[in-house]
This record gives sequence, structure tokens and C-alpha cells, in this order.
Amino acid sequence: MKIGFAYDMKTPGAPLPPGVPEDQYEEYDPPATVDAIASAIEAQGHDVVRLGGGREFLEKILSNKVEFVFSISEGRGSFRSREGQVPSVLEMLGIPYAFSDPLTLAISLDKPLCKRLCAGAGVAVAPGWVVSNREELQVLAARGGLPFPLFAKPAYEGSSKGIRKNSVIRDEAQLLATAGALLSSYGQPVLVEGFVAGDEYTTGVVGNDPPEAVGAMRIRPKSGADPNFAYTLEVKRDWENQVAYDVPPPLAPEVRERLYHDAVAAFQAIGCRDVARVDFRIKDGVPVFLEINPLPGLSPVYGDLPLLAKGMGLGYEELMRRILSAALARCGLA
Repeated sequence: MKIGFAYDMKTPGAPLPPGVPEDQYEEYDPPATVDAIASAIEAQGHDVVRLGGGREFLEKILSNKVEFVFSISEGRGSFRSREGQVPSVLEMLGIPYAFSDPLTLAISLDKPLCKRLCAGAGVAVAPGWVVSNREELQVLAARGGLPFPLFAKPAYEGSSKGIRKNSVIRDEAQLLATAGALLSSYGQPVLVEGFVAGDEYTTGVVGNDPPEAVGAMRIRPKSGADPNFAYTLEVKRDWENQVAYDVPPPLAPEVRERLYHDAVAAFQAIGCRDVARVDFRIKDGVPVFLEINPLPGLSPVYGDLPLLAKGMGLGYEELMRRILSAALARCGLA
């Protein structure tokens, strides 16, 4: 089969546009990851047409006849619907594609909306507040009774953009400083949540009818378990030195089953397809939802989902085969 491959690739050393945060392109993939994904698709007997992203994608999708598209494109700009840009074009052109549809991708990137839908499906979430400007932030900080520590992050970002060491907030003064800086830097609302003290876990879900949890992984500092640890951008960029991954995770069977159940429930609540990675923190045996990524990182070296799958005995090529097979079967192309 002739499969188009859409992606947004990092350009090493490329200057940033003026006025954007330094992690503007954190979600984009390096050339090595793009090559690895293309090779994994080719290993399944398909021909891969590299479509790229943005204007390049638009030009190539119109000039190349492909039967199916495998898109990991994150989209352009800072719009909360940006991950739906490529699949929206594909739907307009009538070309089937892997992964979730534009609506689900937009919902997942809108963290406050996603939390509400997952809570409605019975998944535990932390209390949260959304502030859209400094006036709303002042009102929140002055209200009293906030359950410190809190956690602040941009409402419409992924790949830990805007999540730094100072994201764990201890008092009103830090809330004003940290959330205020996020409002200025990212030009979007800020989600302020109760910080869940506990271990962080990520769970992979693959398939459609029904989707299946393929395993989970505990993410902790190499120095040992720390309930106040946060998987920040600084930590992710230095993961080899700072992070340990425990797979299979050290969980009692009943907690593990609840984690798997809640990951699938979140997957279904927002309408995911083919694959997603779901992040939680576990406190007192209860998984508390953080966020879901229907376009999980697929680097065979540092992607959380491939690392999780490998620890559960599912190699990279087999993981990619299962994802692509699920997508092709859903589209009637298997």
C-alpha cells in the first residue's frame, strides 16, 4: 500500500520567530524519529511517501496519490485545534488516516475540557481552575482556601511545554508569578490544578473494538520514589540522567486493573482511535487523571509509549504494526 507520512520535524539550529517561548517546537519530532517511523511502516511491506507538515504537506498531498496517511503532525500555530489541521484536510479530500479525528485531537489539547469529559466518565481528576487573564488570576489568588500545593500549565499545549520546575506552586505569591508568566508567554489560558502528591504513571492504549491497555510504566527520579516529583520539561530533556522507568509498574493487582480501566475509559470518553497514551498520578491507590495524548511520541529511543511497550515485551516494530493494523482495519483497508 502507498502510505503518506505527515509530520512536523524539528530543524536543528533554526532560529525562533520573535516573541515565542523557547519551547515553541518541543512537540515536533527530530529527523531520527521521522526516519524510524518511516522504516517501521516500510518494514510492514508498504511504500512510504513523506508528506511533511504545513504548506509542504498541502502541496504534497495534492500532488501524490496515496491510499492512506499515517500522521503524527502536531499542526502549526498555538491554536487549540492545531493537531486537527492535517486530519481535517484529509477528511475534506476523502483520504483515510491513522489516529484520532480532528474533534478528539482538539479536545485532548484543551486540557480543561478534556478533564471534564473524563470526569464525566467516572475517571478521578484533581480540582482545577482556568484563568484567561491577569484579572481572573488575581481573583483566584485572593479567594482563600486554595488547596496548596497547586500546579500550573498552559491550557492548550503538549509535550510539557510551559511545565517547569516552578510549576509546583506553594503559595499565592508563587501562583501570581508563575501563572502570570505563563499567560504572558503562551498567549492562552492557564490551567491551575491541585497537585497530586504520588507516583506518576503512563498507560498505553491500542486498538478500537475494543481498545486495550497494553501496559503501564512508573516514571520517577533516579534518586528514588518521590511523591513531589514533577515530570517537567527540564527533566524530560535530561531524561537519561534524571529519570528511571519502572516497567511493569510496582502496583497491587487491583490498582493496576483500575489504572488500565480508567485509561481505556478516558480513551473512549473523548473518542480516541487506534492509540493513545494516558498519564496519571496515583494517590492512596486511586489513579488521578492528568492528560491524554492521542498522538503519543513514537521515538524508539525516548518515547514514553515505545519505552513502556518494550518493558511489557512489545518491541518497537510490533508496536507500530499493531497501531497501523488497528487503523487500517478501522478504515476497512486491512
